[in-house]
Amino acid sequence: MAHAIPEHLRRILDLARWAPSGDNTQPWRFEILGDEHVVVHGFDTRDHVVYDLDGHASQLSVGALLETISIAATGEGRRAHVIRRPGTPDDHLLIDVRFESDASLTPEPLISSIEKRSVQRRPMSIRPLTQAQKKKLEDALPDGCRVLWFEGLPQRWQLARFMFDNAKIRLMIPEAFEVHRAVIAWGARFSEDKIPSRAVGVDPLTARFMHWAMSDWGRVEFLNKWFLGDLAPRIQLDLLPGLACAAHFALLAPAEMRSVDDYLSAGRVMQRFWLTAASLGLFVQPEMAPVIFTRYHRQGIAFTRVERARTMLSAINARQSDMLSGQDVGSLFFMGRVGSGPAPQARSTRMPIQSLIYVPN
Repeated sequence: MAHAIPEHLRRILDLARWAPSGDNTQPWRFEILGDEHVVVHGFDTRDHVVYDLDGHASQLSVGALLETISIAATGEGRRAHVIRRPGTPDDHLLIDVRFESDASLTPEPLISSIEKRSVQRRPMSIRPLTQAQKKKLEDALPDGCRVLWFEGLPQRWQLARFMFDNAKIRLMIPEAFEVHRAVIAWGARFSEDKIPSRAVGVDPLTARFMHWAMSDWGRVEFLNKWFLGDLAPRIQLDLLPGLACAAHFALLAPAEMRSVDDYLSAGRVMQRFWLTAASLGLFVQPEMAPVIFTRYHRQGIAFTRVERARTMLSAINARQSDMLSGQDVGSLFFMGRVGSGPAPQARSTRMPIQSLIYVPN
C-alpha cells in the first residue's frame, strides 16, 4: 500500500517536479516510504531516444531534480540527504532522499526561481552580461567546475553557425524524426508532458508546415532533398537565436565524465547554474544536441543509418574540440545560450504530483 504524502513532502515535491528534463520527459517517479523518506526512481529513454546515449541525458535531469529537492526542502526547514542505492540498474536508478529537520536553516533564495526557470527558444537581447552577472553565475559552480563564455558578435556567430550546421544532422536522420514527432504537442501553448508547439520557436507558417511534414518520414526526406525543407527550421531555431543572445556558454566538470554519479552530480550543477540565471532575470536555452552527438562519434557508435550524417558529425566533433580551446571534451556536460528579454509566452508545464507517485506492484 502506498504511504500517504505528508503535506511538507507534497510541497517539496510539488516544487521539485519543475526541474528540467529533455523534451519534458520527466524521467522520475516518487515513492513515499515515510514522513521524511522518499525514494526517487530515475528512468531513462535510451532504448528509443537518440538524444539519450547511455541514459546520460536523463541522468543529468535526475541530478537536476535532486538539486531542486534539496533547495525546496530548505523552505520546509529541512536538509535533504541523498544517497544512490548501489547495484541498481543504470536505467532504473533508486535514490534514497531522507529529510532532517534543522531549525537553523533559512530558505534558499533560489526557491523563488524554481517555477520561474524555463527554456527560451526565441531570440533574446544581445545586451552583454555584466561582470556582476557573470561572477554570480560562476560562483554558483562548485570547486573544479568551469564555465567557458562565448561572447561578442564574432563568437556568437561562430556558435550560431555551429548549431545551424549541427541542426542539419538532427533534421536529416529518421532516428531524431521519431523523437521530434512524439514530443511536440501541436497547436498547444502549454503541455504537461510534451513541448507545446508554440514554445518551439518558429513562426506560425513554419509550424504548420512542420506539422504537415512530420506526419510522415517520407515527406521530410523528400522536402529535405528537393526543397531545402530543413532550411527554415534551422534558421529560426538555430541561426537567428544563436546570434540573438548575450552569450553562449559551456559547463565543464573537473574531470572526464564517466559514471552515473558523474552525470547526477553534473545535473545538480547545471540546475543551480540555471536557477541562478533565472534569479538574475536571465533565460537559458540548452544546446545539447552536438554535445550528445559528438559522444557517439568519439565512441564509434553508429547512431543513425544515414551515412552522410555520420560523415558530417566528424567535422562537428572537430569544430567542438577547437571551440573548447584544448579543454578535454570529455568533461563537457552542458552547453547553452543565455540572455535577457521578455518571458516565453508558451512553455512546458509538469504532470501533477499524483501522476508522479510510484506504487510498487
